Amino acid sequence: MSQTLQDKRPATPVRPTSLSHARLPRWAPAAIAVGSVAAGCGLGLAAGWHSRVQWGMLSALIFVLATYAITTKVEGSRQGKDRVATSIVWVSFILAVIPLLSLAWVTISKGVKVLDPYFLTHSMSGLLDTDAGGGVYHALLGTLEQVGIATLIAAPIGLLTAVYLVEYGSGRLAHAVTFFVDVMTGIPSIVAGLFILATWNLMLGFGPSGFAGAMALAILMMPVVVRSTEEMLKLVPNELREASLALGVPKWRTILKVVLPTAIGGITTGVMLAVARITGETAPVLLLVFGTKLINPNPFEGAQSSLPLYVYEQYAVGTDASVDRAWAAALVLIAFVMILNLVARGIARWKAPKTGR
Repeated sequence: MSQTLQDKRPATPVRPTSLSHARLPRWAPAAIAVGSVAAGCGLGLAAGWHSRVQWGMLSALIFVLATYAITTKVEGSRQGKDRVATSIVWVSFILAVIPLLSLAWVTISKGVKVLDPYFLTHSMSGLLDTDAGGGVYHALLGTLEQVGIATLIAAPIGLLTAVYLVEYGSGRLAHAVTFFVDVMTGIPSIVAGLFILATWNLMLGFGPSGFAGAMALAILMMPVVVRSTEEMLKLVPNELREASLALGVPKWRTILKVVLPTAIGGITTGVMLAVARITGETAPVLLLVFGTKLINPNPFEGAQSSLPLYVYEQYAVGTDASVDRAWAAALVLIAFVMILNLVARGIARWKAPKTGR
């Protein structure tokens, strides 16, 4: 009976408690950004600044300060600090992207003037650097051969070195190899070129060739391959190694059949990025390959050209025709590196471990 009376009693009203607080609308950051740009440009004009870079820096500073002030006023100091950190990240991203877009725009706008099938399929044979016409075929062929030979030299050595450091390396030898790999990472390209010049050309008596330049490029490429491959091998779970060894599989076969296939996507990406890093080197090619206007398909004898060296030579002439050729060759070089990066990303995605649902 008492239970029935209790059930019929009116429930005591509960005061609603609000755990939410005022928040800025989603469009607020965009509105603050627009206002900051307008304020920065206005203050720059009032101060007599003619540089758009100064206007941009002032706008970025106003954006960060305005974001903190408005967010702190509406949402509190904690959210204000969070918005400031986010704003700094966005400002840094924009400051990094603007030069890249500007570089791409200038290179494309100036390089398309003479970039056509004729430019890609002809050399500078029989033409003066001051004359109009000519092409980049001999330099493109030299770059492909030199980078290809450097990759054939550096990729296996770098891969095996990384396997040793991760799977076998311990003690003083491993520490020494790691130290020298770190040192080689910071070696200037001109030093690698001087080393090959002193040993291959002067001591052994060989002349300029694409192979000499490829050896210098391989020296620059090896530490990048070692470091990238080493990091990829460290990401392979130890459980896979232990399971293979528990089944009685030898360690070398475990590395060959389990570890390397698991990390092959990242290894390929690292090799491609190392190739892209050496493709734009000019100093070793200038010292060891010398450059030529003729098509030389033999990388082991005679001078060759390359895209970076071709750009340097044509821009140094200073005429309108040579400068146009230099910009077109620079555009070809950027496109070549971009294709390598896209190939690396495609291979990494193709070889990435598939997770079942």
